[in-house]
Amino acid sequence: MSYECILSEVKDGVGIITLNRPKAMNALNSTLCREVGEAVDGFEVDDSVGCILITGGDQVFAAGADIKEMKDQTFADLYAKNFPYIQRDCWRAIDEARKPVIAAVAGFALGGGCEMTMACDFIIAADSAKFGQPEIGIGTMPGAGGTQRLTKAVGKAKAMEMCLSGRMMGAEEAERAGLVSRIVPAEELAEQSFKTARKIASMSRPALTLIKECVDMAVGSSLDDGLRFERRAFEATFAFEDCSEGMNAFAEKRKPEFKNR
Repeated sequence: MSYECILSEVKDGVGIITLNRPKAMNALNSTLCREVGEAVDGFEVDDSVGCILITGGDQVFAAGADIKEMKDQTFADLYAKNFPYIQRDCWRAIDEARKPVIAAVAGFALGGGCEMTMACDFIIAADSAKFGQPEIGIGTMPGAGGTQRLTKAVGKAKAMEMCLSGRMMGAEEAERAGLVSRIVPAEELAEQSFKTARKIASMSRPALTLIKECVDMAVGSSLDDGLRFERRAFEATFAFEDCSEGMNAFAEKRKPEFKNR
């Protein structure tokens, strides 16, 4: 498809979405968010795609929401529309994606940009990355997960400080706090994040889906419930042809040929 505010391509089993509003530092407007949602939904039903990668390029991920688009909105407007480009068009698609979704972040990921990265399954950060929820500086607050996902990721103290003061968190602090999975040199971000996405895309997709469901279960359930869910999911993998193929390939010391079933 041809998009106005993003670039989209499939490469070696990876669906790549690049935010593409360079003059606005990839600020999230309704068009961009709708297009991200459409691209994610499209990759979800594309059998050639095993993993989704969202990036803003090598300079900036997204510097926040498009304030020019938002500034004249009223409470009645937002409530009646359910803040559509955040709650439905984009975040829903990322939240509900069964395929793994990776955020590759260089430069600023602020406000809605930070919230978009946290909606993904994990974040690979360039050493130039900076994360933050600066909404307090314009008299408002995070509205797409900033107070919720950030707290779950880094704990109450850091999340509270960042949301109340607008302080940004650099890549090293973000990794120490558990917000990002790892840091790579900025010049290697595209290569390393794609390499990770391609490796994931090469795995058995039914197994990937179950692993993702189990990890997500761990976030919102008790340990006992999570362990029970994991055990049943593990047992279910033995119904997959891929499980039989993978174990036989291991025993025969060869590379498995997964059929995604």
